[in-house]
Amino acid sequence: MSSRQDTGGAGRPEEIRAVPVRRPGRWIAAAVVLVLAASIVRSIATNPRFEWHVVGSYLFDERILEGLRITLELTVIAMAIGIVLGMLLAVMRLSPNPLVSGSSWLYIWFFRGTPVLVQIIFWYYISALYPKIDLGVPFGPSFIHGDANTLIKAFTAAILALGLNEGAYMAEIVRAGIISVEEGQSDAARSLGMTRLQAMRRIVLPQAMRVIIPPTGNETISMLKTTSLVSVIAVGDLLYAAQSIYSINFKTIPLLIVASIWYLAVTSLLYVGQFYLERHYGRGASRELPPTPIARLREAMTLVLPGAHARPGGGEHR
Repeated sequence: MSSRQDTGGAGRPEEIRAVPVRRPGRWIAAAVVLVLAASIVRSIATNPRFEWHVVGSYLFDERILEGLRITLELTVIAMAIGIVLGMLLAVMRLSPNPLVSGSSWLYIWFFRGTPVLVQIIFWYYISALYPKIDLGVPFGPSFIHGDANTLIKAFTAAILALGLNEGAYMAEIVRAGIISVEEGQSDAARSLGMTRLQAMRRIVLPQAMRVIIPPTGNETISMLKTTSLVSVIAVGDLLYAAQSIYSINFKTIPLLIVASIWYLAVTSLLYVGQFYLERHYGRGASRELPPTPIARLREAMTLVLPGAHARPGGGEHR
């Protein structure tokens, strides 16, 4: 036979028919996961001991919403203190001055080495050590005088404990971001006449944000949940509000579920915000930005429904 006959007489080879690789293991694993998930959901939904009607009746209770507001306030204020303090401590830690870097290391060592719950209780009882508080110039005149119990109430003690503790962790996060930037960037800034602080603010920190943002988002989510510890000093946060209700009606599990639902709701919003912040500061690090949650959902649908990407007319969606 001639080569022309081998190609079907058309002068070109036949088109290759691609056959998708069959992956039965993937479908089996998906089926097992779906069965387990369905059984868990059914068990939770049909178990009368969860008392979902009680959960629904207290989900938007005024006391719960007030506790949620205080929880959000604690999270925002403590994270603001932690971020500002962390940046300052990170710059101090990288200082060539041994006294400055050593004092920063000592602060980080102390606050990372002691439990945050102990710090909360310590600040609440600070009046046992300092009944009177004077703030001003060291070894000089003081500008603020007052009784410790008046100046540092429960909410203030919670803010101080959470914010100062978070500053130690944020210092290490910021320091990791700073040292991830090549030293040549700082050298180039110095050659242009910038001071060390100017180079840090204009050159190093903007590039370090890609490394700083992801763990900072995780710290914010962790802080939201850590605020529940302030209930031990009677700060009326979300958990304390739930505890004060179930101490009266003895509906412990339903009220804890109410608190958990609100924690999960706020955490989910923080996840979304963290994703878009990471996506914003990740520009330029790779050729393509990570897909959005909607794009990931579409991709998952195309995997489950292989024909979902095709247009009604038969053409493929570009």
